[in-house]
Amino acid sequence: MSISNLAQREDQQQLEWIGGSVFSALLDAEAPPLHVHNNEDVVFLLLSGSALVWAGEEEYELREGGILPRRIPHGYRITSKKADLLFISTPGGLEKMFRHAGRDLREPRPEGFEISAQLLAEAAELSGNVVLGPPR
Repeated sequence: MSISNLAQREDQQQLEWIGGSVFSALLDAEAPPLHVHNNEDVVFLLLSGSALVWAGEEEYELREGGILPRRIPHGYRITSKKADLLFISTPGGLEKMFRHAGRDLREPRPEGFEISAQLLAEAAELSGNVVLGPPR
């Protein structure tokens, strides 16, 4: 499974993320756990592949994008071998979470690197988000 971005600038930081996926912040200002964004609305645009998305109590099979309003608990799981995902949040600031817990791919991979549940919760808190529980 891999998650990639639309385009990559030469100076763009890439971070190793959950399940070996790659997060790239285009603009600043395994499956992730169930979580809630208190400060951002999220555009979750699946460009290719398939995913299951949980928003509130509803489960959706995602083939195209949609907007997840803030304060709605949600999570997702990529169900195809490869997926291209464009993730936009507004206002900016959510990238702090990815930078805090992710690993810069320009640096050597430390032995035993992983994004623990504790590190993810700590990183989420930095951007005003809350990890509510394990992935569904």
